[in-house]
Amino acid sequence: MGRYTGPSCRLCRREAGRLFLKGDKCYSQACTMNKKSSPPGKTKKFSRKPTEYALQLREKQKVKRYYGLYETQFKRYFEMATKHKGVTGEMLLQYLERRLDSLVHKAGFAPSKKTARQLVTHGHIRINGKKLDIPSYVVNVGEEIVISDKVKNLDLVVKSIESAQNKAIPAWLEVDYNALKFKMLSIPNRTEMNPEIEINEQLIVELYSK
Repeated sequence: MGRYTGPSCRLCRREAGRLFLKGDKCYSQACTMNKKSSPPGKTKKFSRKPTEYALQLREKQKVKRYYGLYETQFKRYFEMATKHKGVTGEMLLQYLERRLDSLVHKAGFAPSKKTARQLVTHGHIRINGKKLDIPSYVVNVGEEIVISDKVKNLDLVVKSIESAQNKAIPAWLEVDYNALKFKMLSIPNRTEMNPEIEINEQLIVELYSK
């Protein structure tokens, strides 16, 4: 199955909450969730309490869509997390947060993860001086990520940087907007990771552990 190419707001409505897939629009009054928050399609209202499996599945789908991953990719990160010493749920989120496209977005050089992924795949990112076009690359502590000068005047990059300077950057990232570069200072723990959405990673662990 290919990557979802339909309306991003439809995914937010399906998960009954903002997934912040369209950048600053999701923070504004223009967000579709302010106008129509009901699930897409012809749905019936059920008063029955959702099952344990339903809650686990929806949590997994929400996180998968937030990071823009295929099912096979997401499962691979979970398998990597289970092999890592520590709490599986926290390890999973660490791998997802350390993805190159996720960090480019979090550092403020792209308005959304989708745009960040495009910057990476189009060859506009260098790590330690070498071009890397793999969005799923897991960044290590101390590696320097530099944005190409070719896109420094791109409207969406300029606006994203302007917007980012009014937002709090995670303490585990060191960002230099003038030099168009940033560095991951440390691997964040669970309290330092602050995704835009609320995540109950234990539900995902329970789902995959069945």
